[in-house]
Amino acid sequence: MHFEIIVAPDAVASLRRLDARTRSEVRDQIELHLRHEPAKVSKSRIKRLRGLRQPQYRLRVGEIRVYYDVVGADVHILAIVEKQQTYEWLSERGTPE
Repeated sequence: MHFEIIVAPDAVASLRRLDARTRSEVRDQIELHLRHEPAKVSKSRIKRLRGLRQPQYRLRVGEIRVYYDVVGADVHILAIVEKQQTYEWLSERGTPE
């Protein structure tokens, strides 16, 4: 099953701010991991977030974190954040359960 990937405007802006090499790596990893099995949790790459209603998942790509939700056949990418800014972003934008 193919999932439709929908990227939020804030995430698009964050992606554009990355250098070309990192941006390409993030795009490749999104396509590789989120197109077919976005909810398949792995030890290091994909993590289901606890205690939050939104975002539901995190994809780790080096020092970049991609936060997303899976809604039916759609993957909604909410944010693309550098590792150092994740706590701040989650405290501001995350929705607790």
